[in-house]
Amino acid sequence: MKRLRWPSWMPVDPYIVLLLGTVGLAALFPAHGTGADVASGASTAAIAFLFFLYGARLSTREAIDGLRHWRLHLTVLACTFLVFPVLGLAARGLVPEVLTQPLYQGLLFLTLVPSTIQSSIAFTSIARGNVPAAICAGSFSSLVGILVTPLLAAVLLGGSGGGFSTDSLVKIVLQLLVPFLAGQVLRRWIGGFVARHKKVLGLVDRGSILLVVYTAFSEGMTRGIWHQVSPARLGALLGVEAVLLAVMLALTWYGGRMLGFPREDRIAIQFAGSKKSLASGLPMASVLFGAHASLAVLPLMLFHQMQLMVCAVIAKRRARDPEAAGEPAGPAAASRTAAGTGSR
Repeated sequence: MKRLRWPSWMPVDPYIVLLLGTVGLAALFPAHGTGADVASGASTAAIAFLFFLYGARLSTREAIDGLRHWRLHLTVLACTFLVFPVLGLAARGLVPEVLTQPLYQGLLFLTLVPSTIQSSIAFTSIARGNVPAAICAGSFSSLVGILVTPLLAAVLLGGSGGGFSTDSLVKIVLQLLVPFLAGQVLRRWIGGFVARHKKVLGLVDRGSILLVVYTAFSEGMTRGIWHQVSPARLGALLGVEAVLLAVMLALTWYGGRMLGFPREDRIAIQFAGSKKSLASGLPMASVLFGAHASLAVLPLMLFHQMQLMVCAVIAKRRARDPEAAGEPAGPAAASRTAAGTGSR
């Protein structure tokens, strides 16, 4: 019997469908009372386990080897943690006419999240770019984001972040940084196991994120937060995010050209420097925003799906560029690679 596969012509990432289904489940059957306490505890454990796995997967040797391409990595980090936040701050002028204050806070948080890993690598590969550089750039961004994202949130969101406080920084250290470092320390002994069971642990990754989403949106439902959002506001948010993505795609591509990077490096810069990680952002938002996490992660969820759809089109066109070396990648190969983009 053949395995069922997601149709290649479908523009929606199947994992986004699962995320939306989880949101719907939380809307219909939110956790209450003891169930909410159990879900919250399980979510906390899932977040810690996620970052433990991130630490166990990151090869220290690969990271050190990647430092030789330091100009590219600094460019990606500048796009992720400098240019993006500046654009997020500029969007403050859209409040309250276009965006509500909670939606703007979620949008600003989106700009502080680290870049993706899997999807950056997949799209760089499709477009015939510098894949090793994309691997290192995504890994560095995730590593730096564990420290930088909470600090930027403290500075830019402050007390308006929906419960953000000094205690949140302590939670970040205990729930994110400590498990990550533990994974790095234990990688010597468990790295082989993690590599051999990558697919199974990938399912654990995604299941943990679904649990985090269910817990956050359940709490939002019980507190009546979702009554603050109208369809018109959601449409406005989508428009703002489309402009944000277009600006970053243009800046990373043409900026890389102005900085003298070759085509292969510009491709890695564009795909690693213009995207945001759902896998890293969701757990961080859950820790930072508490009961307000559901609205905080909504802009990130929408942006994540948008970036996958747009970058898939760009990657396939880049592969057919006259500058591309060798034969263009066929649609079947591109579809197979894109299928592994996931939520990171």
